[in-house]
Amino acid sequence: MSQEANADFSEEEKDILQEIMNIAFGNATADLAEVIDIYVMLSVPNIKAIAIGALPEYLRKTINEDVESSIVEQKFWGNFKGSGLLVFPSGSGKDILAFLDNKEVKDYNGDASATLEKSGLLEIGNILIGACVGKVSELLNTFVTYSPPQVIQNEKNEFNHLIEHFDPQQSAIVMKTIFTFKEKNINGFLLILTNHESIGWLRKALNDFMDSYE
Repeated sequence: MSQEANADFSEEEKDILQEIMNIAFGNATADLAEVIDIYVMLSVPNIKAIAIGALPEYLRKTINEDVESSIVEQKFWGNFKGSGLLVFPSGSGKDILAFLDNKEVKDYNGDASATLEKSGLLEIGNILIGACVGKVSELLNTFVTYSPPQVIQNEKNEFNHLIEHFDPQQSAIVMKTIFTFKEKNINGFLLILTNHESIGWLRKALNDFMDSYE
């Protein structure tokens, strides 16, 4: 059985969702640039429907269980409901911390260094996920609330806990873009997962969005 689930999106709906995500991801990186003055390059967003039961395996393959990484997760609720995942390669925290400290690398050690790096990742995750999800909500005329972001250290990528609020018999929409922090050559990606409850609303909102431009 294919891991992709039929969410009944037309090609036109997929195209407009991709364009909305392109705008949202761009908005998120613009917000980040205002905070830490860093240029972020983005790939074209990839959008697919995946059966919830297959989602942990998709995440394991996408994030790569053989490469250590840090993941910032933030859940959101409303008509548009799901999780944002921002994935960084291990060691990115120090480079990000340098930007947050106005590019001045300070000599922190041990627990102090780990705490500061975690804070830096949380700040970047909060900006990128919040700005991206917030822009989607704005464009589709709704609003969301957020949980506080949290940093998950990659330990064999057991992702089942990330989908606890998803019905395992249903499907999710996965929206993914790859980003590069040009000045530090940091590569990572941002995933927005929205569950089956949101799909019906999302299809209607996309059609309303298209109708507003006709």
